[in-house]
Amino acid sequence: MAISLAMAAPAAAQTTEQTDDFAYNNERFADLQMLRYKVEGFERLSLRQKTFIYYLQEAALTGRDILFDQNGRFNLRIRHALERIYTDYKGDRTSADFQALTVYLKRVWFSSGIHHHYGSEKFEPGFSEEFFHQAAQSVGVAPSLINEICPVMFNPDIMPKRVNLAEGQDLVLTSASNYYRDVTQQEAEDFYTAQKDPNDPHPVMFGMNSRLVKENGRIVEKKWTTTTLYGPALARIVNLLRLARPYAEDADQQAVIDKLIEFYTTGDLHTFDQYTILWAGNTAPLIDFVNGFTECYGDPLGLKCSWESIVNFKDLEATKRTETLSQNAQWFEDHSPVDPRFRKEKVKGISAKVITAAILGGDLYPSSAIGINLPNSDWVRREHGSKSVTIGNLTDAYNKAARGSGFLDEFAIDQATIDLVRQYGDLTDDLHTDLHECLGHGSGRLLPGVDPDSLKAYGSTIEEARADLFGLYYVADPKLRELGLVPSDEAYKAQYYTYMQNGLLTQLVRIQPGNNIEEAHMRNRALIAHWCLEHGKKDNVVEFVRRDGKTYVRVNDYVKLRDLFGQLLAEIQRVKSEGDFAGAQALVEQYGVKVDPELHREVLERYQRLNLAPYKGFINPVYTAVRDAQGNITDVTIDYSEAYDQQMLRYSRDYSTLPLVND
Repeated sequence: MAISLAMAAPAAAQTTEQTDDFAYNNERFADLQMLRYKVEGFERLSLRQKTFIYYLQEAALTGRDILFDQNGRFNLRIRHALERIYTDYKGDRTSADFQALTVYLKRVWFSSGIHHHYGSEKFEPGFSEEFFHQAAQSVGVAPSLINEICPVMFNPDIMPKRVNLAEGQDLVLTSASNYYRDVTQQEAEDFYTAQKDPNDPHPVMFGMNSRLVKENGRIVEKKWTTTTLYGPALARIVNLLRLARPYAEDADQQAVIDKLIEFYTTGDLHTFDQYTILWAGNTAPLIDFVNGFTECYGDPLGLKCSWESIVNFKDLEATKRTETLSQNAQWFEDHSPVDPRFRKEKVKGISAKVITAAILGGDLYPSSAIGINLPNSDWVRREHGSKSVTIGNLTDAYNKAARGSGFLDEFAIDQATIDLVRQYGDLTDDLHTDLHECLGHGSGRLLPGVDPDSLKAYGSTIEEARADLFGLYYVADPKLRELGLVPSDEAYKAQYYTYMQNGLLTQLVRIQPGNNIEEAHMRNRALIAHWCLEHGKKDNVVEFVRRDGKTYVRVNDYVKLRDLFGQLLAEIQRVKSEGDFAGAQALVEQYGVKVDPELHREVLERYQRLNLAPYKGFINPVYTAVRDAQGNITDVTIDYSEAYDQQMLRYSRDYSTLPLVND
């Protein structure tokens, strides 16, 4: 389960800044800011390690088209037409229409499709349909393709949401994501329920690697394998994995690659479980990677997994922090405020590290999580453990971009709180991420016979809330001071304040006026913050304060706030452990969805005056293999100078592995 960074950072359009001897791009468009991340230490790796990373990063980039197609059936066709216009159009490239098309294309690149990467709403073109017709025809785009995609792009009623989670609607039919075709929500749920054995202690993740379609009145599952749907992309990925295999760091890592190749070839879900067990247990190598169908946030039912990849290597110094937590995982589980029935009697295989990202791909690019905990199978985690990572160089890039933005001064309640956050904010953010990924997702257990998918559309929000609450509860625990992870008993207050401020107030900058909260991580934060606000009213634990026409959040009692986090953690764990769908629905719909329109308007106005972009993404470095006359790799170089549009066009040229139509 991946978590995303919560807040925004400063930017100025189309500039490059220099920070700590490293230049990072600061391009701005729409609500987005592009950053760069430095792969510190790559030059010090051995040639074998560099070569391993080189082939793995090629495999990471090769799955790009899969995500575009998963996000919407017309995305590849739309991207193709837009890129042809962007590169070949001979008309007035300074016109308002062409400039608006440029921004639209950059947004499509960023979101791997025509829907917002976070809010899921469809982009509104700032250019006319007539201009698009004329420009596309002038560069040779087929008229049939133009006529097919124009209604999808310009009609707001067609595919308006990539992921629709609105209560009371058919979430499958009203979502534009390409995981289902002509199938209703009830039909999809019935199809997978019929396959499950409630007595199976090792259930596979049904539906995670397929599209569910109705053909001739019959529901059919189309698997994603090297010889079926997405075959051209997966076959090329497999070939690159085979090229990487000889450079793996040990035999166990080679076995991981072999099993992943077998899964891509067969699509067998039991093989996938075997792969994840091998992967979770392979903790010795410096270099590691994720490559495959991983997170399920793009499916309204939480079953289908989007394709993503990250290649990384361990930050040995920073990993000492996460290793300290993982080594004490049993203590944290035993002292959790949840009902003992829902605790794990024996925590197994918890490993945690801080990593340096070498490349981002698929659903981790350009917008990336800052922490990841895998695998997602409940029984694999229970019996074999999991890996947790905090992505240190991405966190560092976010932190550098945020400094001096004026955001904290605008929204924090007073100078003392500002000073507290500046002193301890970065540290406690990292610790909360560590606790969330390493211990939160790895904690607790389902009661025997509970279906892991029983919470349905609310499952992702509940799981993220569970992990967040675990981190919030323990970031204030004296145990962290005892372990040497925090320098002060007051440090946790920085995390408590920024979390409540974000959940109650500032994350609203990411929502369009009139919309409710849709994205699972945002719902999670709103749920926690609003539940604590309401349940702490009697003791005035947290409150809204109006001052000089502005609304602020004030925490009056940090100790009681921790107690509230513990109470809610106990309830969220109960909901998860018992598979209580009604309980999950009540919590999410009451506390995590609705937006106060007046407060929303105020926050947006204040934020707009700061001239910040609420969303960030990354431009990847470029790796080049240096070869001798015989074709052997003698070195791998890294370069950070590629511009955003150059990178995206190069990826479309070099990594377009799928046909424009994948039906």
